[in-house]
Amino acid sequence: MKATKFLIPIGVIAVVGVLSSVFIVDEREKALVLQFGQIKSVKEDPGLAFKIPFIQEVVRYDDRTLSLDTDIVEVTPSDDRRLVVDAFARYRISDVVQFRQAVGVGGMRAAEDRLEGILNPAIRAVLGSDGVTSNTILSADRAELMARITSQARQRALPLGLEVVDVRLKQTNLPEQNLDATFARMRAEREREAADEIARGEEAAQRVRALADRTVVELISEATREADIVRGQADAERNAIFASAFGADPEFFEFTRSMTAYERSLQGGNSSIVMSPDSEFFNYLRSDQGSRSDEGETR
Repeated sequence: MKATKFLIPIGVIAVVGVLSSVFIVDEREKALVLQFGQIKSVKEDPGLAFKIPFIQEVVRYDDRTLSLDTDIVEVTPSDDRRLVVDAFARYRISDVVQFRQAVGVGGMRAAEDRLEGILNPAIRAVLGSDGVTSNTILSADRAELMARITSQARQRALPLGLEVVDVRLKQTNLPEQNLDATFARMRAEREREAADEIARGEEAAQRVRALADRTVVELISEATREADIVRGQADAERNAIFASAFGADPEFFEFTRSMTAYERSLQGGNSSIVMSPDSEFFNYLRSDQGSRSDEGETR
């Protein structure tokens, strides 16, 4: 009976000791076995592992790629236009032993604080370097700038046992106090460009209008000249016909002209003509003129 009283506690202690000596390493983590704060072994492969119970302890660290959002950083590119940059980094623990020695008992919180202290100066150094303007940061060259930031941060993070996988710029904005002035300047620039375009358009319109006016004057002048030439030729031909007709039979020509004049002057029901009775206009209306014509025909 007395032996049983001692065996039960011993068995319980043995079971607890065995359970305390076994731990499981997940595939998403790395583990360090510490004894009085000193690293005794590293467990990076997933599965069961053992330690000395009550003397050794296990510290686990995430083996996945982690993300860190940095604080907003103000940078001044070479064109002196201040920008507010919001970035984030992806990183992982590459050397768990070096990581433990670098951050101690602070763990991931201390590591991220120190990593942010590396990222922010790298961002300022690259975005504020010579030749880097605000337009460069906002253009397609942004990818090359992020690669430079990643390279610098990766080199400085190696002593922490960290590998910086990538650094990305999420947002790049102007400071609040500069937005109004910047928008006003942009508005003024656009208005100036619009005024220049309007002036150039007006100038082009004036040139087109002047060319059209000159073309109209030239066409009218040419048409008038050709019309005058044709009219002159027609008048000359008409006069030639009249002269020829008059030369062939002057008396008949005079008679037809008089008949035409009578027809045009005596049109209408109230036509009145005040002329001297012996005027030559009435030669062919007087009876003696007809007698003279008959006598001329008899002779």
